[in-house]
Amino acid sequence: MKINYFNETKESVWKYQRLINSIFKPMGSKKTFNIIFVSIEEIQRINNEYRKIDRPTDVISFALIDDLELKRTKELGDIFICLDKAKEQALEYGHTIRREVAFLSVHGYLHLCGYDHQTKDDEEIMFKKQDDILNKAGIKR
Repeated sequence: MKINYFNETKESVWKYQRLINSIFKPMGSKKTFNIIFVSIEEIQRINNEYRKIDRPTDVISFALIDDLELKRTKELGDIFICLDKAKEQALEYGHTIRREVAFLSVHGYLHLCGYDHQTKDDEEIMFKKQDDILNKAGIKR
């Protein structure tokens, strides 16, 4: 798995990059995707522009391809992660920022791979896959 990182915040993100690499490296895939760390203002702007929801969110994914092309392409797309929201949610959920960033990166990755949680059945499938990936990486709730 090749992950390109872009940091549009003032925060150092090397520890998150190492964490994310440790989660995805064992998958052994030849797929590539981008993770962009952004400010709360930027994630709100993106959320408003593309989803018409004028508030900040934690993670937004943009897949470059649809489900039919997934097996043939190497480039999956972009995952935008807001570290400020991740910190806020880590406190709210009672776990570490490390665990929250891990969760958001896996959640975003699964969206790039065509998973969704619009229905109860889809949610169960996606969340089980999420938990499996995080558990294999040793990241527990």
